[in-house]
Amino acid sequence: MTSGGWTCGSLAGELDVDPKSVERWVNLGRTPRRVTAHRAAAALREDVHALWPSLRQSRPARAVSSELVGLYNQRAAVPVSAYVDLFAQARETIDVLVYAALFLHEAYPRWNDLLRERAAQGCVVRIALGDAGSESVQLRGREEKFGHGIESRCRLALMHYRPLLGAAGIEVRTHGTVLYNSLYRADDQILVNTHMWGVNAYAAPVWHLRRNEEGGVFDTYADSFDAVWDTARAVER
Repeated sequence: MTSGGWTCGSLAGELDVDPKSVERWVNLGRTPRRVTAHRAAAALREDVHALWPSLRQSRPARAVSSELVGLYNQRAAVPVSAYVDLFAQARETIDVLVYAALFLHEAYPRWNDLLRERAAQGCVVRIALGDAGSESVQLRGREEKFGHGIESRCRLALMHYRPLLGAAGIEVRTHGTVLYNSLYRADDQILVNTHMWGVNAYAAPVWHLRRNEEGGVFDTYADSFDAVWDTARAVER
């Protein structure tokens, strides 16, 4: 609501509901009726299930995390606009944990510009890339039958990000950890590209999560990023 310039009163007027109802949605976490929720989401240009995850569950007994916004069968099905839109909305934190993820620069040539713009607006940007010389990266190449190609991709990724070295608010590091998931975080949302043995990252599923509770699934992935970041080495200019 804040980013769109909405107040409780103006949104209530748009939806023809009592302003106190909107205040209860915002302050007390109440869930509106399904029809009203969809109209509100359309006005706010947000995913209705991201705003009110409980509407996703048709039966109370269904075990679905309230932090789950969506699930893509494979990374190749995620439009690059999903990453761009997510990061363009970030105000505080942008974290990227990958081995290479060259598709970002290849599909969106302004990727570095976007990161600079967000950093200039106060975002802390942390990029963790795979160390091409590490045993973990080389092993991943053998597991995915990619040979030395993944090492080359790590070096190419570093080349893409090198122009950002020294930019205020942006830090690039390399890591040699086993990459169980690639993470793309913007504030309280994260895209998690899971990894499977012998499967290239583009063919593995992607979870879209939004943080709405302390110690939930989102926090688990965020803590995992921090743990890898602490082991990673800063890239010198």
